[in-house]
Amino acid sequence: MSVSLKKGQKVSLTKETSSGLNTVLVGLGWDAAPKKSGGFLSSLFSSANQSVDCDASAIMLKSDKLAGTQDVIYFGNLAHSTGTVTHLGDNLTGDGDGDDEQIIVNLAQVPDNYDRIVVVANIYKADERNQHFGMIKNAFIRIVDSRNNTELCRFNLSDDYTGMTAMIFGELYRNNGEWKFNAVGQGTTDSSLKELLARFQG
Repeated sequence: MSVSLKKGQKVSLTKETSSGLNTVLVGLGWDAAPKKSGGFLSSLFSSANQSVDCDASAIMLKSDKLAGTQDVIYFGNLAHSTGTVTHLGDNLTGDGDGDDEQIIVNLAQVPDNYDRIVVVANIYKADERNQHFGMIKNAFIRIVDSRNNTELCRFNLSDDYTGMTAMIFGELYRNNGEWKFNAVGQGTTDSSLKELLARFQG
């Protein structure tokens, strides 16, 4: 049975949740919020008239720091050189049910010098298009056991993220020899992935 997490909650993946777990699918989803009639927001939507394009990325950290851009897995770098983290491709609109973007992580094979994998999303050209996460609803991140497609845990983001242009959804991290997941749900005003990455650089 899937564990429903609240912001800040942590759950063990490789010990308590599923013994022998090797590979997980990290699924992220979101929908466009209903457009409001009249007012400032309406004028933004009518002038931009574009879908909110959220781009998910996985940031692999060594001692909680980003060593270099080669450790960022996103639509421009779909697989890590170790083959342990793979992005399954970009979704431009967020339309439809289920996951909008997916990242595969082979927990058993991630090299020991990586201790944390942070899963984030940023809005493409957020400033140029006057878009933010307040225009998104039903955002979630979930962890799925790839062996049997069983959902292990899910975190539904319920805060008001108006004005936030990037999101730290959650993180996979090592703790005493096991992998855990932390439901973060932290919005930021970083206008690009490059700005967001600066938070993790030494």
